[in-house]
Amino acid sequence: MPSPPTSVTELAQALVRIPSVNPDGDPGTAPENIGEAAIAAYIATFLQSAGATTFLEEVLPGRPNVIGHFPTLPSPTGQPKPRLLFAPHTDTVSVAGMTIPPFGGDLHDGKLWGRGASDTKGPMAAMLWALWTLRDQIPHLPVEVHFVGFMSEESHQYGSKHFAAHHPRYDLALVGEPTEMRVVHTHKGCLWIDVHTHGRAAHGARPELGENAITKMAKLIHALDTDFRDLLADLSGPSEYLTPSTINLGMIEGGSRYNIVADRCTLRLDIRVTPGLEAHGGAEHLLKEFIHRIDPTATLSDAPPVHALDTDPSNPLIQSLLATGTTLTGAPWFCDAVYLAAAGTPAIAIGPGSIAQAHTKDEHIKIEALESGTEFFQKYLTSL
Repeated sequence: MPSPPTSVTELAQALVRIPSVNPDGDPGTAPENIGEAAIAAYIATFLQSAGATTFLEEVLPGRPNVIGHFPTLPSPTGQPKPRLLFAPHTDTVSVAGMTIPPFGGDLHDGKLWGRGASDTKGPMAAMLWALWTLRDQIPHLPVEVHFVGFMSEESHQYGSKHFAAHHPRYDLALVGEPTEMRVVHTHKGCLWIDVHTHGRAAHGARPELGENAITKMAKLIHALDTDFRDLLADLSGPSEYLTPSTINLGMIEGGSRYNIVADRCTLRLDIRVTPGLEAHGGAEHLLKEFIHRIDPTATLSDAPPVHALDTDPSNPLIQSLLATGTTLTGAPWFCDAVYLAAAGTPAIAIGPGSIAQAHTKDEHIKIEALESGTEFFQKYLTSL
């Protein structure tokens, strides 16, 4: 670490200036700016300076999770201490189309600018700086403190899936996301699925001799955008923190030429699923039944869903978060927390910054938010 940061803002700047773009899709940058290896190495060095034992655990070639275990002293009772995990992610989305230098880390107008400033290098900096400032106190805390920086949260969540499968459960995981320091204890799941209609090709001048897959899809589109949308809302279940389940008709493709009756058509759907809808069997089962009532010949691709998060807020460590000065909320998006929860670790998302700035062409985070986020994490740990 050539010049160690002296504040949370300088740490966040350093993280933004280390490109870690997820390679999926169009990264919008040169190959040397893709992947999490460089930022994982930086974080490992920073954690070591704070007294943690660190590990780089390769998940995919050249793309590691970075893990830090802080020392802890035995509890007065001799019983194992509850284990607390700070868990932001290290990758960012594409920088294509950005109107500011994506890796500049510039400061002006009271904000830090650049890709990841909000999602989620700012929240990660607040967590790391709080751990660094409390490095001498952490061994004496009544909890055991660990850190993990997940690779590939922005696509496929390989890092959190790998970690959940290879490490013991924790008593609470704080997943770093820009939540304006509110506790996201529940969020929607997600189902991306393709619907295919099938027809019979014929000459475009004699369409009556064929069967048009696009026409069949048009009937499904109308039904999905009306009756199925209402059905999702009806079965979403009551929630104080989440809006009803939704459907987005995202992409369509069909046919092969102007003068050929379309023998195929594909519609790509994005369905966001509440815990209440999952209790009714989930979106995929509901979608298949709905579509086959309209077009028995239609087929659907298999797509593993991302399940909804529904962490019990009565968890004592979550109650301590609330007592530190925040509130519960829900989110329409999903994050790494759900994979930790599925493996038995109660998980929530929390961090400074707003999701409204995530993935934007001029991504930024307020410096005041970085500082107050750090103070919150410090206060939370010392209150335990």
